[in-house]
Amino acid sequence: MSALAGAIAAVVALIAYLMPPTPSPSPEPSTPQPPMPSPTEVVPVPSPLLSAVRPGGCDEAAAALTAYHRNAGTIRSSQAAAAHQAYTDLMGAVLDAQGVVGAKISRLVAEFQELNFRLTGMTGGDPNQVIADINTDVAELKRLCGSI
Repeated sequence: MSALAGAIAAVVALIAYLMPPTPSPSPEPSTPQPPMPSPTEVVPVPSPLLSAVRPGGCDEAAAALTAYHRNAGTIRSSQAAAAHQAYTDLMGAVLDAQGVVGAKISRLVAEFQELNFRLTGMTGGDPNQVIADINTDVAELKRLCGSI
């Protein structure tokens, strides 16, 4: 056993010899540090008023309504396709909307679905009645969103 203990002692001594020495603490510099300048008083600069943040869903609804007006045309089939696309786009917009804006967009979703049904002949009735309702609700949505 003494041979084994001697071998272990030799290995420990070798490791201790090969390890880098621990750095000694550096002495404090003899020259004093320059004094820190005293903080100057910060005068707050009034920031310009932030633009009003539009309620959620307004931007998406505006894009859907713009696309509808651009794509509807005068042919019944293109009007039906545009109404269906507006219905689909507004369904996405209502996910971001809350409160009265969400309720107004939901109403527009139903109206565009009804308009599509009437234009394609799935239900009877005058599409112009639905268009009048849509125009009224779009005007109200513009007011709620700060003009879209």
